[in-house]
Amino acid sequence: SSPGLLLLTSFLLHVKEDRASPTRLVCDNRLIQKYILEAKDMEKRVGQCQALPVLSCPAVLPLVDFSLQQWKSKSNETKRREILCDLALLVGAATGALGQVSEECGARHLSQLYRHANSFFLLLQTFSWEAGHWEPSCSSHSMEQTHITSIFLTYRQLVQGKLRFFFHDLAKVLCK
Repeated sequence: SSPGLLLLTSFLLHVKEDRASPTRLVCDNRLIQKYILEAKDMEKRVGQCQALPVLSCPAVLPLVDFSLQQWKSKSNETKRREILCDLALLVGAATGALGQVSEECGARHLSQLYRHANSFFLLLQTFSWEAGHWEPSCSSHSMEQTHITSIFLTYRQLVQGKLRFFFHDLAKVLCK
């Protein structure tokens, strides 16, 4: 039994238990720390795979770096939408790369990244401060990369950055 599977199960149970407001995930800071460590671990492990191919069809990845000052000035809904756009690009990049990777090690880690990014994507769709559902109208800044490891780097940066700060901001509201 892999710790990744346990974390994903825990994550999905949180989503199912409290769909409208996944407060446990947001309020327990240890969980986001586990996801950050897991993202770092995935990035390290995929780097150890032998003979990862260069992607013939480049992966379109979100630019996930941000200014903390600008971030703090945004509403939670704006932050949520921005992260959803980033996750949509990451899920698409992982899917596209999976179609180009026949090597087992790389494919296994890409599948894991896909599941985790997609779980966060589904989770963030479950809560909203504005009427209506999320529409994929993203004008997210992006870049094309031909190295599979770039997908993992971007995912780690997103979890460690925007997602962690977003959950921290939500905790202020939901965890009183």
